[in-house]
Amino acid sequence: MQQRTLGRTGRDVSVIGLGTWQLGADWGDVDPADALAVLDAARGAGVTFFDTADVYGDGRSETLIGQWMRANPDSGVTVATKMGRRMPQLHANYTLEHFRAWTDRSRKNLGVDTLDLVQLHCPPTTVYGDDAVYDALDTLVDEGAIAAYGVSVERVEEALAAITRPHVATVQIILNAFRLRPLELVLPSAAAAGVGIIARVPLASGLLSGRFTADTVFAADDHRTFNRHGEAFDVGETFSGVDYDTGIAAAAEFTGLAAAVPGASPAQAALAWVAAQRGVSAVIPGARTPDQARANAAAGSVELPPGFADAVRDLYDRRIRADVHGRW
Repeated sequence: MQQRTLGRTGRDVSVIGLGTWQLGADWGDVDPADALAVLDAARGAGVTFFDTADVYGDGRSETLIGQWMRANPDSGVTVATKMGRRMPQLHANYTLEHFRAWTDRSRKNLGVDTLDLVQLHCPPTTVYGDDAVYDALDTLVDEGAIAAYGVSVERVEEALAAITRPHVATVQIILNAFRLRPLELVLPSAAAAGVGIIARVPLASGLLSGRFTADTVFAADDHRTFNRHGEAFDVGETFSGVDYDTGIAAAAEFTGLAAAVPGASPAQAALAWVAAQRGVSAVIPGARTPDQARANAAAGSVELPPGFADAVRDLYDRRIRADVHGRW
């Protein structure tokens, strides 16, 4: 597994990481033993970066990772978590007092004194420009509660604002074959500043796996059911903001492109494409089973053929751009 430096944290992590939203049971029920097996499989396949959040399963994801870390004290895994969505999304709630409370809870859940990386969890846009917010985060570093901090964003403009801050270590942003706008400004700006890019939703909520059809039914407690039109949170998090029928048709075409990638599934080709983008530190696909975790990790060694990137761009321009490019 290729290792890359995670921005200003200075830590080396695997280019394919593991997103653990689904281990919090926000994508349907996950048995704790199954969740731990996914973590085992990911680490066994070379993954050294887990991404979680304090609201994934109301702390369940963090707690399971903490349990796994205690059982694997020499794993060498870096754990990134997020904070800021345990209260209403109001700028006034982003204070040092709340940051301390949220990070104390995450430290307890994960069983650590110092959190490796804490990211603001897609706060209101105005938060990214608030000096007091960054002063509070610097205080947490000085106090030893966190080793480094970054931001998770919905929009390109939010990422660009955060990158200008001298102590922001990482920016987490949606990046996949159906979300190309970050390539234009965010990745070059981050690379120039030494800020790491964590690419989330790399499979567009599974669309790019090529496994879904127009008739696929998701569980009622799966966000791909209850947030399809942005009912619960930003619609860009679900299917990357692409209309489902449009996404199914585009995914079928992507599957055809992926057939030219030797030995790779459509999902592995999609992950390899993200990992190939200059400036990306880690890609964080989720996995519900050990086999999925191992298959995702294998994408770290996939080599894309000449012309693949151009074909992805052409597909995006024809089928996706009009729906999403100006929104995020």
